[in-house]
Amino acid sequence: MFRLPFQKRVPPPPPPMIPPGVRAYAIGDVHGRADLLDALLDDVFADHARRAPARLRLIFLGDLIDRGPGSRDVVERVRGLVLSDDRVSCIIGNHEEVFLLALDGDADALGMFLRIGGDATLASYGIVDEIYASGSDAELIDVMRARVPAEHVAFLSGLDDRVEIGGYLCVHAGVRPGIPLDAQQPTDLRWIRQPFLDHRGDFGKFIIHGHTPMGEVDVQPNRIGIDTGAAYGGKLTAIGLESMQRWFLSVG
Repeated sequence: MFRLPFQKRVPPPPPPMIPPGVRAYAIGDVHGRADLLDALLDDVFADHARRAPARLRLIFLGDLIDRGPGSRDVVERVRGLVLSDDRVSCIIGNHEEVFLLALDGDADALGMFLRIGGDATLASYGIVDEIYASGSDAELIDVMRARVPAEHVAFLSGLDDRVEIGGYLCVHAGVRPGIPLDAQQPTDLRWIRQPFLDHRGDFGKFIIHGHTPMGEVDVQPNRIGIDTGAAYGGKLTAIGLESMQRWFLSVG
């Protein structure tokens, strides 16, 4: 009787590790939901306080702005955290990229910015009637430059493209398969969906990302997506990392 050769089942690799004595939290796409951000930060700090002593590391995955009503407050809150503590980092998202291009005078970027929720961001800076009353793109850009604080522009312009911590790489959107991590292009780090989302091979590090909204946390063998749709009435989510452990906190 023919028998198939016995194949030993290969167990999955162990989860990546982060440095001993460190506890990290990465927060997904806020999109102007200042209310959810405040609630989630309260939960993160409470969760950290309940656990054994460790050095706190806090990472924002970008897309602080657009769609929700509190973009200005979100930028100010995250900016304050980053400036007050070098253990806090923020990654630039595609929405920040388009906002900055519009402020730099790019009329095409301005049109895209308004289409992807930038009108809500401008409203948070007190720019409402001018969106429609301005006679040209250049006039609206002048209003934006006058109303958006220079310190907010400087903060957003200086955001990171990536944050590495132990065996993890935190980016906004993802990475391009087959390209070494140190050769990844900023456009992919901020914008990619496919072929990143369907790839199941090794990226070189385990990827933590946002950008693609899902109803729940998207856990895969080589990546975890934590954009859980705060911009669309969903949840705002953080992932906690310590040693080889992972857990999630969500509000909304």
